[in-house]
Amino acid sequence: MKQSKINSALLILRVTLGLLMILHGFSKLTHGVDGIGNMLSDKGIPYFVAYGVIIGEFVAPLLMIIGFRTKLASIVFSFTMLVAVLLAHSGEIFSLTEHGSWAIELQGLYFFGGIVLMLTGAGKYAVSTKNKWD
Repeated sequence: MKQSKINSALLILRVTLGLLMILHGFSKLTHGVDGIGNMLSDKGIPYFVAYGVIIGEFVAPLLMIIGFRTKLASIVFSFTMLVAVLLAHSGEIFSLTEHGSWAIELQGLYFFGGIVLMLTGAGKYAVSTKNKWD
């Protein structure tokens, strides 16, 4: 496959994953993290950890979109999804919906899409391409 097609595909992946997740992060910015903070507190995790969700759902996707330290941002993004699944969806990991799809397919798509970007980097169409974390 031509390198320009790969770079275009990486751009599309970065923008798609980033924009879709930023909507979740923006909600946390405007409405707060109380729900997540309380859930974490109930599990014995300090409330302030909930603010990490803003980093994982808003800051990291923004960095992925613009292509700045994409590998690092993708690690944070994927880790956020892993924690979200383990804390809020662990009972659904091995479940299917009534239509036969994976119960956590959206979270899986985010997680594995982030892993792809962690392995490949941003590609040519990015703000930064020379650092090892790009």
